[in-house]
Amino acid sequence: MTDANPDTTRGALDACFLGPYGENDTLLEKLVVEFLRDHVYWRRNFHPEDPPAISTHAAFEPGYRAFEARLRRELHALSAALKKSVPFHSPRYIGHMASDLLLPGLIAQILTLPYNPNNVSEDAAPVTVDMEVEVGLQLARMVGYPHDPDRDPCAFGHLTSGGTLANYQALRLALSLKAFPVALRTAGVPEIGVPDDDWAAFNLGPTAGTELVARWKAWLAALPPREHRAWKAKVQAERIEQRGLCEFFATHDTLKTPWVLAPITAHYSWSKGMKLLGLGRAQLRLVPERDMRLDIDAVNDTLMRCERERQPVLMAVGVFGTTEYGTVDPIDGLVDARDAALARGFGFSAHVDAAWGGYLATLFRNQDGSLRTQEDVAQDYTHFPRAGVYAAAAALARTDSITIDPHKLGYLPYGAGAFLCRDHRAMALLAESADYVFHDHALRGYRARYRNLGQFIPEGSKSGANVAAVYVTHKVMPLDHANFGQLPAQTVRSAEAFHAAAQAFAARVQDKVRVTVPFPPDSNLVCVAFNPVGNRVIGIANDFARRLHDELRVDPSVPLQDRSFFGSATTLRPQVLGEAGMQRILDALDLDAAADGDEEDHLVILRHTLMNPWLIDRHNGISYIDMYFQYLEKRIGALLA
Repeated sequence: MTDANPDTTRGALDACFLGPYGENDTLLEKLVVEFLRDHVYWRRNFHPEDPPAISTHAAFEPGYRAFEARLRRELHALSAALKKSVPFHSPRYIGHMASDLLLPGLIAQILTLPYNPNNVSEDAAPVTVDMEVEVGLQLARMVGYPHDPDRDPCAFGHLTSGGTLANYQALRLALSLKAFPVALRTAGVPEIGVPDDDWAAFNLGPTAGTELVARWKAWLAALPPREHRAWKAKVQAERIEQRGLCEFFATHDTLKTPWVLAPITAHYSWSKGMKLLGLGRAQLRLVPERDMRLDIDAVNDTLMRCERERQPVLMAVGVFGTTEYGTVDPIDGLVDARDAALARGFGFSAHVDAAWGGYLATLFRNQDGSLRTQEDVAQDYTHFPRAGVYAAAAALARTDSITIDPHKLGYLPYGAGAFLCRDHRAMALLAESADYVFHDHALRGYRARYRNLGQFIPEGSKSGANVAAVYVTHKVMPLDHANFGQLPAQTVRSAEAFHAAAQAFAARVQDKVRVTVPFPPDSNLVCVAFNPVGNRVIGIANDFARRLHDELRVDPSVPLQDRSFFGSATTLRPQVLGEAGMQRILDALDLDAAADGDEEDHLVILRHTLMNPWLIDRHNGISYIDMYFQYLEKRIGALLA
């Protein structure tokens, strides 16, 4: 898929997956067997003078046969049990954020597993650790970060088990970077431009803070060895990582524990991260939204109040594709707010949680890495991207750090999340030392430095097989609109078709039930709300939606084949819509929040994640989208009979 020529890209997506019917089983089997044999040949040729340790007669021994029998029995049992798994591969699955797996990643992971690389250092993973560093640069290019490792600033990224750990890494880096200038000041480091007071040092901002780190390292490197060690120890003793939160803020009693600002729809991982880091859940301040998207006016109001009250802010978070609704926050407004606050001497980091929507950035990138125009992007769709979505995508390049999940819209196996920071030089603040694992590569350049990934990442051990899966996928399907972008493009078109089908469905059933799409889709996730005609009570509408969902959810007690489709549900609340937005939806459904009932504070809706490339099967002339709404129409008729 590295050539945009239609003759070479035609049918490429058909080769990317095993397929809903297992259509590409021959390709998968051929490649797995080929590279399994290749692995065996590698073992045999490592030192061919060594004789086989396992006798050729071993297979005939009673113990061997008994072991094989037990193994087969348990594997058959596992295989039978797994048949109850969620059918993510099927176009009938439109529930949560999962779909079929891309063959390049699946095969690369299977190929790499027998080598069992541990991506914490070059000693344990000399091949895949380089791949992980390269994956970070690939993702940086996709979002518009600087990605030339021979020039500073250059971005850095690494894989994690998922978005939760990536968000935690963002918090960890932001806190270290925010507190480090205070440590330099307390230690009395001269000549490198350390601010004159704690408040200014604590609010220096991530860009200036990173430059200060670089100046500190250069100043330190120029000292004689004894002075070098003495100053390094002196600063280390004052760092927040050494003192701990309690002692750091007790020592600097003019500073308060900083807040993290995040939208109400933010993933629960932010709450987890605040607790894990010791900042406390109380310091996570949820900012109101307007029509499912971060309210930038509320962000600016909060920042102004924080400045007046001398309340530091560690980070402001925007979401590029919420996990509940797929909506895109105004990232451009968020970084504008950061820049305006910084100009007033009030610095903090801007982070984007793009766990869901990160790979949508491929739709906005040319093959040379440049940003496409909105007009160029829009020509492939009916409505996408709205102006706010395009502006948000363009602004990703201005943020300080980003979370992306390859195991979501990257169609790769769990767990493969990713953390990116815009300037790798800040990562020096996270470095740990362990002489038996890590070796000093400080003078050998960007790639060599990060061959000891375990110094910088939260994990102590991590699979290199996941890394190989992501790396090979990005090589086979480069991260631009002409290559990997073909896949999310198809799903966005499916979302537009789903939206149109939902409106047609609403017109067909208007004599039985009110139906509305609460907000137009920003990505490939569409929600639908329902209320039986004549009902005014929110609780009754919620019960109706739950009964519809009962036929769409995975139920271990019911054979999967009894389900025609799989979907998910969520809720709408005034806190995420605003009072006016909530009232608009209630009016569309003819619901009255003041009517008698006990659920007037939320509305249950169906949620549809449209990832499968074959929702519209043109080869067989089938639209699973049309089939789904026909199914819903029958279910509604049965429920109201």
